Amino acid sequence: MPDVLVRPARAADIRTIREIVRPLAESRVLVSKDAVTYYEALQEFRVAELDGIVVGCGALHVMWEDLAEIRTLAVRPEAKGSGVGGRLLDALVEDARALGLSRLFCLTFEVDFFARHGFEVIEGQAVDPAVYAELVRSYDEGVAEFLDLERVKPNTLGNTRMLRTL
Repeated sequence: MPDVLVRPARAADIRTIREIVRPLAESRVLVSKDAVTYYEALQEFRVAELDGIVVGCGALHVMWEDLAEIRTLAVRPEAKGSGVGGRLLDALVEDARALGLSRLFCLTFEVDFFARHGFEVIEGQAVDPAVYAELVRSYDEGVAEFLDLERVKPNTLGNTRMLRTL
């Protein structure tokens, strides 16, 4: 396996992150976001480097006291199969543990990848009604996707909801 360096993203990485995500957003595998959204979420992102070149990214977005979402996990096509995605996911899981979180959610087409990393397909809600009532107040589109709200259905058709308990 090539030597992959996973590190916190820096502001200078945002352009590259957007380049990595762009083709996936165009094919509706990932949700398209404005540049400002990436800058606002900079602290959530990690990037993976091969030979000093950023080839992958991923984010951990805290949603509740015990729950976070793995977001925007993407790898350049030329780096797929080299372990970059797994290394990024492992780093995000460690970040979640360091924050005291016990569950991770993802909405994905890559069911087999996430299943290999301990995620399981879920049906229905992963939170109780009281937490749902709080989360529904969020303006974050990812939270709306997590809650399976109708207004985000066009963006999430075909995706699978998965959860991992840490």
